[in-house]
Amino acid sequence: MLAVMKKLTYDDEYNFENEGEDEAMFVEYRKQLKMLLDRLAQVSPDLLLEAVRRVFNNTMQNWQTANFMEVEVAIRLVYMLGEALPASHGAHFTGDVAKASMLQEMMRTLVSCGVSGYQHTSVSLEFFETVVRYEKFFLVEPHHIPVVLVAFLDQRGLRHSSPKVRSRVAYLFSRFVKTLHKHMNAFIEDILRQIQDLLELAPPENGFPALLTSDDQLFMFETAGILIVHGDSAAERKQGLMRSLLGPLMDAFRLLLDKLSRETEEERQAALADCLSHAVGFASRTSKAFSNKQTVKQCGCAEVYRDCLQTFLPALGCPVQRGPLRSSVRSFLHRMIICLEEEVLPFVPAASEHMLKDCEAKDLQEFIPLISQITAKFKGQVSPFLQQVFMPLVAAIFEILARPAEENDQTAALEKQMLRRSYFTFIQTIASSGMNEVMASQGAENIERVLFTIIQGAVDFPDPIAQKTCFIILSKLVELWGGKDGMVGFPDFVYKHIVPACFLAPLKPTFDLTDAQTILTLSECALTLKMIHIKRGPEFIQFLQQDYLPSLQVTPEITQELCQVLQQPDVKVLKNYIKG
Repeated sequence: MLAVMKKLTYDDEYNFENEGEDEAMFVEYRKQLKMLLDRLAQVSPDLLLEAVRRVFNNTMQNWQTANFMEVEVAIRLVYMLGEALPASHGAHFTGDVAKASMLQEMMRTLVSCGVSGYQHTSVSLEFFETVVRYEKFFLVEPHHIPVVLVAFLDQRGLRHSSPKVRSRVAYLFSRFVKTLHKHMNAFIEDILRQIQDLLELAPPENGFPALLTSDDQLFMFETAGILIVHGDSAAERKQGLMRSLLGPLMDAFRLLLDKLSRETEEERQAALADCLSHAVGFASRTSKAFSNKQTVKQCGCAEVYRDCLQTFLPALGCPVQRGPLRSSVRSFLHRMIICLEEEVLPFVPAASEHMLKDCEAKDLQEFIPLISQITAKFKGQVSPFLQQVFMPLVAAIFEILARPAEENDQTAALEKQMLRRSYFTFIQTIASSGMNEVMASQGAENIERVLFTIIQGAVDFPDPIAQKTCFIILSKLVELWGGKDGMVGFPDFVYKHIVPACFLAPLKPTFDLTDAQTILTLSECALTLKMIHIKRGPEFIQFLQQDYLPSLQVTPEITQELCQVLQQPDVKVLKNYIKG
């Protein structure tokens, strides 16, 4: 055990600033040593715990004069105990009294002995990693939280001279706050004040290297959101804090969007669009602190997020850099549907109009899930909007799918396949949400056009995922419109197109019955036939016996057999019969 501990130690030649092949080999070697330590822990957990405590305490007594590698490995061993001696949900400080008290004692020493100020990146990182691994320690001894908070916020953490340390600490700080926010009420405004400069949007032209990257800032905005939302302040105070957090973002967004619309140089346009996307992403990330609309309303923050929507939506009309701007605003809308619920609906029509202009396959593919989310969540509330947007969206999809592509262009072919799948999923969402009036209101010619694409998807494209979706749609439409009081003309469509689709699809050479996804498609195909039988009754059996099956030269014996199977209650029997 002592040999393993010794081998874990970095050597003098390890290059922390420019890690190469030798460094990578040592990291891999450390992983193997960790596995050895885990095995030793299984043999004698008490021995390992005692050995780590001895090494740790001896090192911490004189950390100021010890080499960085000794200090780092002493803290690392404490960190490794977390997996070597696992505890359910990180509950290392309850249950086994001997283990809990030893770990508690080591954590107490770690946070109070001043080792967080050791001037080496490896020690700094190990300190914060260990603090966050054992964050439940602070639930047992919350009086240590202020000391650790200061370390997170000063030159030991978020303002460390190493970008690597700052970046990792930004993430670890968000983890720390998520777990312990209930114990931070007294420090919320002080923390927000101290991290204010880390929450600024860095415009591309300021020339100064930012302390944190935009990815790191996402964690900082999420942390700020959690502190504000879960604090004990009154709703008005929370709204004020959220506005002071997001107000500067909105102001910067307006200025940058104005600059982008006037910028002619492509490289500068890309940099500005990137910055605008970050602003939207930051605002979106703060909303992760909310679980639902009730929380947003309770905090009085709905108005702030509505203002964000009004600020961000004009970016959809920007004539340049459409891709990144649309993508970021669309993601924000997804979050607002969860946080604001029906309050987001007035913004959707204008957003949709912008997003359907001059769009590519990828744009539509990303836009359809937004419409599907709105459809599934609000159902009847959005029926008038869906009736309005349905055909423009479908027309845009048809136009892109009809565009000729080069024969060997795999990327274009894949984009079209994904767009086709998204389109069928959208139709399925509408049919499954009970909003058949959305399609019914589009006029006979348009409905027919859409229905033919579904038949085509079920039969002609060798894509079992899309085929399965198409049969789910057909089954649902038969259920909605296939009865005696259904849509005028739909029974004719059932007999002329849906019934043949259910037989032609499994007969295709591309219908691979060894593929699990295809078997699911076959199940939906059988369900569609079963639904037609439920809705049309003996008339359907008569149609099969006298018209359709004879047209395929099916013998009277097989026709009789199939009709008997079709009338059995268990649809699995029908599926297995078709498969056979």
